[in-house]
Amino acid sequence: MKKHIERMLRAMSWADRQSLKALRECPGAQAEALPLLAHVLAAEHVWLARLLNQEAAHPVWPQLTVTECERIADDNSARFASFVGDLDENDLAAAIRYRNTKGEEFATSALDILTHVVIHGAYHRGQIAKVLGQSGVQVASTDFITFARSVEPEIH
Repeated sequence: MKKHIERMLRAMSWADRQSLKALRECPGAQAEALPLLAHVLAAEHVWLARLLNQEAAHPVWPQLTVTECERIADDNSARFASFVGDLDENDLAAAIRYRNTKGEEFATSALDILTHVVIHGAYHRGQIAKVLGQSGVQVASTDFITFARSVEPEIH
């Protein structure tokens, strides 16, 4: 399972970069799509902070520039890789205790949190793709299957 989660997180980082590239190349879509991407990256950051039992440095819905998003994306990618790299299979089942943005307490397995982070980003990147498409941009796929086929094929 750990290897699969590591690959899913690499795909997430790749998809974030695809969205960043598209937004940088389409300033006309930034007013609507950039807040969505900033949210995706900030949410990744917040969940990682929870996994590490740290305070988040960004709110869940920040106002960020494309350059600031790029910095957070790079940081998230490196920190998720390091976090998961340090885990063993049993750690994925460990309960992580945290408070949500409303102050409510929860305990959720690391695996469920990591799965949520990957799925959450895919949802919002779909919204970003719609905005880009409405702006007349040819939208690159950020689907996992595209990553699996062209970026990191894993055929056994």
